Amino acid sequence: MMRRVIQIAGVLIGALLGQQMSVWRTTGGAQWMDPLLGANSGSGNTFAMAVGALVGFMLATSIANPLARALQRGIDRLSVFPMADLLSGSVGLTFGLALSSFLYPFVTDIPHVGEVLAAGIALTLGYAGIRIGMRKRDEIGDWMRSRKVAETGKEEGPRYEEHKILDTSVIIDGRIADICKTGFIEGTLVIPEFVLEELQHIADSSDLLKRNRGRRGLDILNKIQKELDVRVLIYEDASEEPGEVDSKLVKLAKAMKGKVVTNDFNLNKVCELQGVSVLNINDLANAVKPVVLPGEEIVVQVIKDGKEHGQGVAYLDDGTMIVVEGGRDFIGTTMEVLVTSVLQTSAGRMIFAKPKLLEKAL
Repeated sequence: MMRRVIQIAGVLIGALLGQQMSVWRTTGGAQWMDPLLGANSGSGNTFAMAVGALVGFMLATSIANPLARALQRGIDRLSVFPMADLLSGSVGLTFGLALSSFLYPFVTDIPHVGEVLAAGIALTLGYAGIRIGMRKRDEIGDWMRSRKVAETGKEEGPRYEEHKILDTSVIIDGRIADICKTGFIEGTLVIPEFVLEELQHIADSSDLLKRNRGRRGLDILNKIQKELDVRVLIYEDASEEPGEVDSKLVKLAKAMKGKVVTNDFNLNKVCELQGVSVLNINDLANAVKPVVLPGEEIVVQVIKDGKEHGQGVAYLDDGTMIVVEGGRDFIGTTMEVLVTSVLQTSAGRMIFAKPKLLEKAL
């Protein structure tokens, strides 16, 4: 469709240029065109428009495909920016162009360079208006909301961050697909292009474990896109600046006013230091685990010995590790234990217990 639009635009522009050339000929600007167009101004004008339209169509056809791809890339990149940035940039552009229009009559009076200088001023003020508008985004938004409140008498509700930026670890982990399926993740899932490249690199690794992890991550993305009712946006990095994936994620989250979704403990800390909101899958998993308090009795199966002498290790159904004091002698058996303490961290939860048999013996 875009290719057809470019071709039609080429025909129209070519026809207009042909008409201008015909007018220029009739006013004495190009007498050498008389043998080609004829002396009759009407037929010459029509012929010039036809030739111009044909030339415009041929030129537009030759550049239609690369121009259409460039326009599509531009549209995709603009769609990544939040609506607040687009609106504030548009307001700034409008003010910049309005100011340049006031200066236009004075600048064009300058001999020789007036027209060129006017175009340069318009481009400069337009770009400066966009930059200033985006920097004043919050102030413009507050002003527009205050005007709306004054007109309607109703206070707007709070604004929520809607962009959730996924990192490589949380995609490979796979639990994000189940969370999205339950509907607890709202808004748009943003998958940066550099994260996809890292996933592809892992999937092409010579190490079998890494290769399987990378392929699992790609399968999870396909599942999210095709099977789940959630909007997914592939973000293309226009700057293509070199750097670590984690630092790029932090910069992107700041630019989009979004949240980073991860299960990487170190990235979690970096985001907190940078003032970026984080959704940690491990924190969510710990929050929904059954609460076990000291003094409670639970039934577990001791499966291996612990690090310290005499300890045994068991696991709950959700994967929480239980360290059983004196449980080494009960490896392979199911027994009741008494919870003595619970250690909770961002990296996980650990429960310490002792056999109930020993408690009764005491």
